[in-house]
Amino acid sequence: MPDGKGGYFERLERTRVWRSVFRSGTGSSTLHRALAIQQNLFLHLFSTKVRRRMLGFRATWYLGALTLGTFFILVITGILLMLYYHPSVPQAYADVKDLKFVVSSGMFLRNLHRWSAHAMVLLVFAHMFRVFYRGAYRPPREFNWVIGVILLLITLLLSYTGYLLPWDQLAFWAITVGSNISSAVPVFGDKARFLMLGGHQVNANALLRFYVLHCVILPLAAVLFVAVHMWRIRKDGGLYVRQSEPARESEPQPEVPATDNKEVLVGKR
Repeated sequence: MPDGKGGYFERLERTRVWRSVFRSGTGSSTLHRALAIQQNLFLHLFSTKVRRRMLGFRATWYLGALTLGTFFILVITGILLMLYYHPSVPQAYADVKDLKFVVSSGMFLRNLHRWSAHAMVLLVFAHMFRVFYRGAYRPPREFNWVIGVILLLITLLLSYTGYLLPWDQLAFWAITVGSNISSAVPVFGDKARFLMLGGHQVNANALLRFYVLHCVILPLAAVLFVAVHMWRIRKDGGLYVRQSEPARESEPQPEVPATDNKEVLVGKR
């Protein structure tokens, strides 16, 4: 495979997808060293310089921050609920009843988890609508828009998988209808339903699979993509960054980090 000038790798680096993910090239200059820090998922948290506008509090930032706050509430209340819950058919519904009638503040804990989940879904949709209508999915933020869409799907899956855990009539038939709808997908619908339920009907296998998805797999995936999402916000700029707006000569230019090849360390564009 050729790697010289005009080779496959160089053509790949010039593609729009590559440039949306990797914003700069390599080198030993001060600019490239700063870019290397900004491009690292962990080192960017300890960068010596940040964009001044990224430290400001704005309405759209509140939507993302509130969503993250509800996620933290869900993690904390979910861990506490796991102390009183067994993912088994004869015991799951009894544990939910104990939370209501036996456990001290158990009903408050369950309702806090439930309403935080509803609020998270609402806030994620509001955040996505706001970003879409402001055009923040345009370059250079198209990669972060894809990450946001993945986080939206993870949020919906978290809400859906948690629906079955109380193991009451509402949860049982809701999951039954939802899984039957998924089986209507052409080609792989029946296989997807079988994989999701662990069988041909909603039973103990489905409850255990939904429990593992809801408490382990999906939260870990959400944490990973939230970290990448916040990292790209620091790299690409927030919603109010306008690429076509020139810098005014009368305004002082603060020091900001260079996050792409169009900016230098002294903050000039």
